[in-house]
Amino acid sequence: MAAAGGAMAWVWGVDDSPTTRSAPSGSTAVARAYCARQGKVPASGSSARENAMKYWIRQYEKTCPPVRIAYNPLGSGAGVVQFMQRFTAFGGTDSPVDPTEYTPDANLCPGGRIINLPMVGGSISIGFNVPGVDDLVLDAATLAKIFDSRITTWDDPALRQLTPGAALPSLPIRAVHRTDDSGTTQNFQKYLAAAAPEVWSYEAEKSWQGRGGESASGSTGVASAVASTTGSIGYFELSFAAARGLDTVRIDTGASEPVAATARTASAGIAAAEVIGKDKDLTLKIDYRTSADGTYPIVLVSYEIVCDKGNAADTLPALKSFLTYTASDEGQKPLSRIHYAPLPKSVAVQVRRVVSSLS
Repeated sequence: MAAAGGAMAWVWGVDDSPTTRSAPSGSTAVARAYCARQGKVPASGSSARENAMKYWIRQYEKTCPPVRIAYNPLGSGAGVVQFMQRFTAFGGTDSPVDPTEYTPDANLCPGGRIINLPMVGGSISIGFNVPGVDDLVLDAATLAKIFDSRITTWDDPALRQLTPGAALPSLPIRAVHRTDDSGTTQNFQKYLAAAAPEVWSYEAEKSWQGRGGESASGSTGVASAVASTTGSIGYFELSFAAARGLDTVRIDTGASEPVAATARTASAGIAAAEVIGKDKDLTLKIDYRTSADGTYPIVLVSYEIVCDKGNAADTLPALKSFLTYTASDEGQKPLSRIHYAPLPKSVAVQVRRVVSSLS
């Protein structure tokens, strides 16, 4: 695949006939996936799904050793840009691309268009580092005020009211947001705008819109900043909180009990999503205002952006092979063990159907 303007070139071997292979002895993770005979698939994008991608790539390459998948977790914004510039075979983004706004050039999707394929879900956890506090309840309005520098100390009466049993100290709040364009940021801001519109009046952009605070790059950077900074709070996909042993906020949604960020509660939120994409585009609409019991409201769905037609011949077989696996039962079921939310089965079936039709 050649890069736009000649800035970079990917040189892969051409393989136009994928074949079914059984898994190596002792491995069943990709037992029914279709392996391409060879190929290299470059990709970049969302850092929120970095840990899921690492898992998928490791399992896939055990079964399909001639194929190599490279994923660079640069953030959703960079993933879209690099795909549009033809540096990658697919992009990973936590906010779907509007096919009507992104018109590919003649060399990107000749005869086709860009589509969004949901591939993995997750909760955007709110991690915090407050001495002596391991349980914290917040609602959308207080989160909006914290991340807009309107609530600035941990012993603020609004926080004490939501978590009356917590020994909240008189300590400055250090709210951490992303520096890079990020689908995680956009989904978090969509939640704030939908659930607390009277407080959060900013546009839900991939770039951070709130006032003040501190910043770090990528989900890894924000989670690391929270882990190392007393009095801090930040947003990142749940697996990053789990990896660092960070406590996370329970959200008061109006349900019978505040809802914790877990794979199960995120799956409940995603299961209620509606497919609003047209034709082969499978964009989902999330209800950020949900008050259903056991349903976490701050969720994201991470998409692969691909061409429905006109994909590069040298990467197409391996691309279809890998995405067939990630959308399969073998690829989806283990996700909850690494703190991600599998796709609803009805959506996964649609994704596999579209992947099989890519050309």
